[in-house]
Amino acid sequence: MKRTLRHLKKEATEKALAGVAFNLTLEHGLDGFTVEDIVQQVGCSRRTFANYFTCKEEAVALGALSVPNTAELEHLITQLPDHATLLEIMYELVKMQLTSELIGRLHQLVILSRTYPVLEPHYLAAMHRLQTQAQDTLLDLSNGQYDEIYTYLLISAIYGTVLPLIEGRLNVRLPGQLIAANDASDAVPFEQFMETVFDHLRKGF
Repeated sequence: MKRTLRHLKKEATEKALAGVAFNLTLEHGLDGFTVEDIVQQVGCSRRTFANYFTCKEEAVALGALSVPNTAELEHLITQLPDHATLLEIMYELVKMQLTSELIGRLHQLVILSRTYPVLEPHYLAAMHRLQTQAQDTLLDLSNGQYDEIYTYLLISAIYGTVLPLIEGRLNVRLPGQLIAANDASDAVPFEQFMETVFDHLRKGF
């Protein structure tokens, strides 16, 4: 799972460009900045930007993602008991990956996509990337002990539920959402929602 220094530097550059693109969109709107503004803030060239992204919309969508780095994942591996089930491994991975910051940024991306429909396919691609990263990590962590079909089924169940959550189609209070004094909503807190999801999985749906 360890990556080379060159790979880590490339990953850092990609994240820096994407992060600036996302923040500029929040501050100025999608039409309020250019690729030149992004590269100036990061301190690189347009050619470097083109090595990572086909357009600024792609960078904006990726900028919403905030996932654990390699060191954090390696730490997760060392903390898991040898007899941990695949579901237990997935539970720890999801807690690490689906942080309140990530959920909040993805929800912001959904709102931006409604204002700027050109972002929507890139939002879906970002969600696919998030799920694929979880798949690759879980397959590594499971070390071939579990059937791949079961592995993919488990991941699809989790992230298939997270998508409508982020898009606001489930009555769940996302991390960081303020509760108004006169709010009588029966929205379920995010943490309780995730516990319910895994409780269903433990019981076999």
